[in-house]
Amino acid sequence: MNWLLDFMTQGGPVLWAILALCIVLWSLILERLWFYRISLPGSNRQLAERWSQRGEHQSWEARKIRAYWLSQQKQALEQYLPLIGILIAVCPLLGLLGTVRGMISVFDVLAITGTGNARAMANGISQATIPTMAGLVVALTGLYFRTRFKRLSQRGLQQLADSLE
Repeated sequence: MNWLLDFMTQGGPVLWAILALCIVLWSLILERLWFYRISLPGSNRQLAERWSQRGEHQSWEARKIRAYWLSQQKQALEQYLPLIGILIAVCPLLGLLGTVRGMISVFDVLAITGTGNARAMANGISQATIPTMAGLVVALTGLYFRTRFKRLSQRGLQQLADSLE
């Protein structure tokens, strides 16, 4: 655990913000995984049973009920996806902020000590590169799941629409 604290200290305060965003992002990803794997099949099955219990399926009222159920399910399927997208976009930007902060630290060292203090410059360079790497890694993992969730959302909605025919 000490190595993690050392890593976070090397990356500077921006790395703590990236960690907080990572925790929020992964909480949302895990919630969506739970929804798509556990909740969605039961919800679709329940709506299909309610539809089959209806006596008629062709009237204007029946079509509106079907459209309403599909709309509700679409909202449930796409819940949190915009927020996940925002978090994915913000993580690399925070990494870039860490890069700028680290480079300012390097330039401060250069202004004060000249080029002779390589150790002090290395600290600034690590503050510049670690947040960038962390922001990109968090964004890339989130991007994979966001794309997957969009596909699962489309597939789940299509399955429900097919079962309500």
